Amino acid sequence: MVEGHPIESGKTETELFHLFVPAGNCGDEYRGNKFREKYWGETMGKTILTAKHITKFFPGMKALDDVDFDLQEGEVHILVGENGAGKSTVFKAIENLIFLDGGSIEVFGKPHTELNAKDREQIAIVLSDATFSNVYTIKDVARIMGSVYPDFDKKKFMGLVERFRLPKNQKVKEFSTGMKAKLKLFLALCHKARLLILDEPTAGMDVVARDEVLTLLREYMEEDEHRSILISSHISGDLEGFCDEIYMIHEGKIILHEDTDQLLGTYGVLKMTEEQYRKIDHSHLLRRRKEIYGYSCLTDEIHYYAENYPGITVEKGSIDEIIMLMVKGEAV
Repeated sequence: MVEGHPIESGKTETELFHLFVPAGNCGDEYRGNKFREKYWGETMGKTILTAKHITKFFPGMKALDDVDFDLQEGEVHILVGENGAGKSTVFKAIENLIFLDGGSIEVFGKPHTELNAKDREQIAIVLSDATFSNVYTIKDVARIMGSVYPDFDKKKFMGLVERFRLPKNQKVKEFSTGMKAKLKLFLALCHKARLLILDEPTAGMDVVARDEVLTLLREYMEEDEHRSILISSHISGDLEGFCDEIYMIHEGKIILHEDTDQLLGTYGVLKMTEEQYRKIDHSHLLRRRKEIYGYSCLTDEIHYYAENYPGITVEKGSIDEIIMLMVKGEAV
C-alpha cells in the first residue's frame, strides 16, 4: 500500500499494481518537442494531460491550491519543488487515488475519473512512496505484470534487469532505495504506455545511476513520437537538459511556469552590495535574499543587467539555484 496520505478511491490491490507501472541520443540531447521538430518534422502534439484549478485539502492543510498545467504529446515536463510541496499529491490526483476538492483533470481528452481499462493501459505511473509486497522477487513481479497487462514486454523487462544487474531471485524488500527505484521505472517502461508519470524517479540514486535513468528515458521518448513524460523532483540539475517546460510548486501552489530554454537563457542571479541594490532598477527583479556581501537577487532579464550595470556580478543560475531563491528569497 501507499504510505503517507491515505488512498481515497477504494481501489483493489490488483488495481493498485499500476502505481509502479501502467494503469540513446541522436547526436543532440533529447528535449521533448524540440527533438520532435528536428527529427519528426512536427512542432506540437495533442494535449494529453490537463489540470485546471485543482485543489485538495487534507486535515489542517491545503495540499493543492488552484494548480494548473498541461502536457502535450511528445513533450517532457518537470514539476519541481521541495519535499512536501505537493508534487506527489498532484500525481495521486491524476491517478484518481485521492478525491479533488476543486478543479478538474483530463487525460487523453477525458475526465480522469472516466478513463476505461484501455485508456489506463496507456498510462504508466510510478509513485515515490509506493511499495512492493514483502514476499515478491523480480521473477514474481514479472509474472504478475504479465498476467495483469496484456502489452507488458517481459523480455524487455528482464533485459533491463540484466543490463542493470538487479538480482532476480532476491526479495524486493531487501533491495536498496536506488534498486527499488530502478525496478519501478523498468516496470513502467515495459508496457508501451503513451503517458509516463514519474514521481522522484532518481531518488536514492548516485550520479552514475541517475545518468543511466536519463538514458533510459531518452530511449523511451525516441521510440515513439506520441509519448510524453511528466516528472517530479526536488532537485532538477540532472533533468534541466531533458525537459521542455518546468513547473515550480511551493506549498501546493505553482509559483513559476517557464519554458526550459527561456529559464536557462534569461533567468539568473545578481550579486551586489547593499549600495548597488539601492541604486539598481528593481523592475526585473523577482526575489532577493540577504547575504554577507549585500544581496543576491533572482531576475528574468540577466542580459539587461549585464549590459546596464557592469559593476554587479551577473550569473546564469542553475534551475536548483532559481528554485532556492524563489522559495527562500523574499519579495522585492
